[in-house]
Amino acid sequence: NLKDLEKIKCIYEKNKNNLLMIRFNRRFAPHIQTIKKLLTKEKAPKSFVMTINAGFIPSTHWTQDINIGGGRIIGEACHFIDLLRYLAGYSITSWHAESILSDSAVITLKFLDGSCGVINYLSNGHKSFPKETLDIFCNNKILYLDNFRKLTGFGFKHFKKQNFYKQHKGQTECVAAFIHAIKNAKTSPIPFDEIMEVS
Repeated sequence: NLKDLEKIKCIYEKNKNNLLMIRFNRRFAPHIQTIKKLLTKEKAPKSFVMTINAGFIPSTHWTQDINIGGGRIIGEACHFIDLLRYLAGYSITSWHAESILSDSAVITLKFLDGSCGVINYLSNGHKSFPKETLDIFCNNKILYLDNFRKLTGFGFKHFKKQNFYKQHKGQTECVAAFIHAIKNAKTSPIPFDEIMEVS
């Protein structure tokens, strides 16, 4: 909750030589790194549509307990807020969320450069549909990421597709980046200000 977040902020500001990082792993995924490079060349505002087909989990599951797991929106949707914040490359200036079910929501984000993002975090879909998809529209071009396995580009001169046999959501790369920062006395791979902003 916000009170606990302020406590973390106070402790961090007293110990800035220490590293603090949250496992927002998706920003480290190979497909996302490719997307980031492609978008860096595009100066026009972007439109992001992230759809998470999260699937049904019983209300008795620990993640659904607000006092233990924090609920699925706080506990899981934050990963996708961080992902869009990373890809936009600009701070979030406004946001809005509408709850559909206790564990489903539509979240809209507006970024400083005029980009917009929509996160559909849904538990009421069918398991045969991909769990995570991302559509990005920008400057008469489109990128489509299918379940962190296939990335397809439309309208890009030098990029058509990037496919992997298995999902790569960036878990290994995330941990490696943090260990590298510790060993080499670097700053945290995810800036503290972004962690606070997303949280």
